[in-house]
Amino acid sequence: MEINPLAVLDYAGVAMFAASGALMAAAKRQDALTFVFFAAITGVGGGTLRDLLIGAPVFWVQDAGYVVVCTVVAILVYLTRGRGVHEQTLLWLDAVGLCVYACVGAAKAQSLGVDPVICVVMGALTATFGGIIRDVLAGEPSILLRRELYISAAIVSAGVFVGLRLFGLDWTPASGIAVALGFAVRAGAIRWKWHLPAFEPPERR
Repeated sequence: MEINPLAVLDYAGVAMFAASGALMAAAKRQDALTFVFFAAITGVGGGTLRDLLIGAPVFWVQDAGYVVVCTVVAILVYLTRGRGVHEQTLLWLDAVGLCVYACVGAAKAQSLGVDPVICVVMGALTATFGGIIRDVLAGEPSILLRRELYISAAIVSAGVFVGLRLFGLDWTPASGIAVALGFAVRAGAIRWKWHLPAFEPPERR
């Protein structure tokens, strides 16, 4: 039986984001159903937007396995009650999911013949939209409003992946390199507060 690397990476990205959603519910001391809801909306939110924009069947509607993965992850986080989970675990899980999902989103758009530039955009949307919904529902300041690099990391992963694939590199090494580079950018933002220059309005005389 041949294993589809895109499907494996897709499930991995969903699981990582689902875990970050469930951990957010844990931080807010929510009930079990809310754990599942946060896990699911974070896990599949970005991919749903991508599929709607490129006119593809919504992936989790076609394959219930994604909802099952989100539910299992949420239940595991609920049952363990965050034992042994460091307070920054959510950030690191989100970072891994961000870069993995950026590649998945770009790859799916590329497989449907979408323009390479739009593939990068789809990768970034896939990677960031679920986390944005999670933060909004939890009443947390959106990651987009923080100065540290976030979308940039998703763009790096998606852009590197699309570029390497255009140069003929095989799917597996292309995704591995792209995830690693994007994660390095996001890790630098988490660890050393890397950020892009902020807009400075002109001084009034």
